[in-house]
Amino acid sequence: MSQHFLLSAKARTLSLKEIYKGGEDKAYETFCNIRWHSTDGEPVCPQCGCIGAYSISTRRKFKCKACHHQYSVTSGTIFASHKLDFTDLLAAIALFVNGAKGMSMLQLSRDLNVQYKTAFVLAHKLREALSMEREGVELDGEVEVDGAYFGGHIRPVNEAENRVDRRLAKHQTGKRRVVVAFRKRGGRTLPFVTKNEGEGVELAKQHVDRMAVMHADEATHWDPLHDGWQVGRINHSEAYSLDGVCTNQVESYFSRLRRMVRGQHHHVSPKYLHQFANHAAWLEDHRRESNGALAGRLIGLSMAHPVSRNWKGYWQRAA
Repeated sequence: MSQHFLLSAKARTLSLKEIYKGGEDKAYETFCNIRWHSTDGEPVCPQCGCIGAYSISTRRKFKCKACHHQYSVTSGTIFASHKLDFTDLLAAIALFVNGAKGMSMLQLSRDLNVQYKTAFVLAHKLREALSMEREGVELDGEVEVDGAYFGGHIRPVNEAENRVDRRLAKHQTGKRRVVVAFRKRGGRTLPFVTKNEGEGVELAKQHVDRMAVMHADEATHWDPLHDGWQVGRINHSEAYSLDGVCTNQVESYFSRLRRMVRGQHHHVSPKYLHQFANHAAWLEDHRRESNGALAGRLIGLSMAHPVSRNWKGYWQRAA
């Protein structure tokens, strides 16, 4: 029997030992090579685009020869104004991509020996950066759609006579959300956070090509899909897959997301559920890539992402 890819040596091309053994200079060089890959790591001014620069080695900064603007390798990126060493940033990214079902911020803070809030904000910045891959994507071919509920659990009281019907709206917490996901077979996953699963029809109109073949379950709120697409429906009370019609791949994504939310984070605020949904989708889409390739991909996305409006100075605003 052949060995699973994730168990092979090909899946392990980056380790914490290698990162810290290489030292700060090698980690810094990695960030330079990825941000300025077109110039083989030579700095490019973010303001005027000039490739000529003086090196200010004492501060790891550059001064543009044309406009005299001072900048660093992380200027204008999601890592702008960072305080962590580049080895720690690279290690954080390695730990982040190694967590096949995510990683708790408490564990990340302990592994990096940083405060919890440092790990919290850093992880959310990485999730925001990786979401760039889904911008402007339209799915075609065979596309599966389904929804799953997250949050809003109401714990029943101990005494049976004091219990209420938790299905009624008046007994809900208002924190329950639905993640509607579209997944192209063998391709990308697009998740969206909504109030109810029926909103997925309007999302399909925006993100799924009309020539695609849709696969959905028997829920009636998916009936309008027949007006715009060729649709295959699967009744899960009869079979999980029938004549090629199934939603197994999108449900595989939900399996990963549920284990991430329940097993690692235990509680996810509805405000940030979309970031965890994108994180799980990114891991699912690139599950056959080595951890070194995933780290390089994430660094590239982070260095191309502008300064975060949501997470820059987060704790100062929240205080």
